[in-house]
Amino acid sequence: MADNSLKKEISFSGALSTVMGTVIGAGVFFKAAAVVSHTQSAGLTLFAWLFAGFLTICGGLTVAELATAIPKTGGPIRYIEETYGKLPSFLLGWAQTIIYFPANIAALSIIFATQFTHLFQLNDRILVPLAMITAVSVTGINLLGTKIASNVQSLTLFIKLLPILVIVVAGLIQPGQVEVGITDLSIGGDNSWAQGFSAALLATLFAYDGWLNVGNIAGEMKHPEKDLPKAIILGLGSVTVVYWVINFVYLKTLPAEQIAGNLNASSDVAYNLFGNMGGKIVTLGILISVYGALNGYTMTGSRVSFALALNDEFPFSKYFKKISNKTKIPYISVIVQLVIACIMMTLGTFDVLTDMLIFVMWSFSMLLFLAVFILRKRAPDMPRPYKVPLYPIVPLIAMLGGGFILIMTLITTPGLAFTGIGVTAIGVPIYFYMKKKK
Repeated sequence: MADNSLKKEISFSGALSTVMGTVIGAGVFFKAAAVVSHTQSAGLTLFAWLFAGFLTICGGLTVAELATAIPKTGGPIRYIEETYGKLPSFLLGWAQTIIYFPANIAALSIIFATQFTHLFQLNDRILVPLAMITAVSVTGINLLGTKIASNVQSLTLFIKLLPILVIVVAGLIQPGQVEVGITDLSIGGDNSWAQGFSAALLATLFAYDGWLNVGNIAGEMKHPEKDLPKAIILGLGSVTVVYWVINFVYLKTLPAEQIAGNLNASSDVAYNLFGNMGGKIVTLGILISVYGALNGYTMTGSRVSFALALNDEFPFSKYFKKISNKTKIPYISVIVQLVIACIMMTLGTFDVLTDMLIFVMWSFSMLLFLAVFILRKRAPDMPRPYKVPLYPIVPLIAMLGGGFILIMTLITTPGLAFTGIGVTAIGVPIYFYMKKKK
């Protein structure tokens, strides 16, 4: 276990499939229910998806500069450390390791199990055990090695695009049952426009979440300075187009009231377009999509605690820094991540978990956007193989969008926001304990 160097095996296609494969997962199929619930409007729903994509692309263009200037395993935690010091970077790593990645794995596993039981008409009592089995199987794949996990990611990306493609093509060709007013940005229901739109935006951002995690595997990429920004930009641009079009098809096929709050809306659209057998085949493709997202989060998440442990910055670092001599996988990090995720599967709900995570991660994203300005001034000679275009406009757009999300979340759902802040703050005394111990 002495050799702690990770293999550089991930190519551009592997990085691109990690970006798209992690982003395109449960969100595209299951967040439509939450978004429509908040807007009660087809036009505003589509605008929320488009605006979230625009913000995410601006964020991706901005953080890609940090990723190529600091291409280290651990991704964002290393960018934060370079700019702000050890404590903020530890808190990000802490939040990602203890909450963010395990909760995502838990939520995706539950969604997978929910759709699986719905598809095969199984008893709901097996939901949590089935979710755990799903997470265990993905962890097993990752323990076989980075190359195998990356290949699985590429394969599931290809397969997961098929149900999206057939739904989009069939939905656009067939006459719609509902007239969609794309330019009508009014809101329905009792929410104010700002409240409804901000809540819808928060929900859509989970569907776009995951793009930043590819930075965690920069240390295992063959050419990170060249491939990482291309993977982020091309991947996010494609995802934005896919999300807008498929949600247009949802709203064209089913009335908004049948989509709002309905986690089976995507399956209902498939059954509506293709009949019983066709709907089942498409739902099977959706299951593979969720499985691919699980693989992406499992692969990238385990590298965070490993990166912290290498510098003895994490509790029980001597165990978390261990990697297999044969597969070069940080197996302790992978297994602990699975255990936390399995515990979380018995707690919370899909939407509550994901909304809290998005608030916490966008708080750190704001620090990352600001870091580009700080490092440009503090370290002008730092090698930057890629620079964010239209500087400083693009980073400022990302910061304004992130600020809107955080402020509106604090106003509309303060309990959600402060829970995320509180869990992250638990890392402060742990950091000083580890510092004293060193």
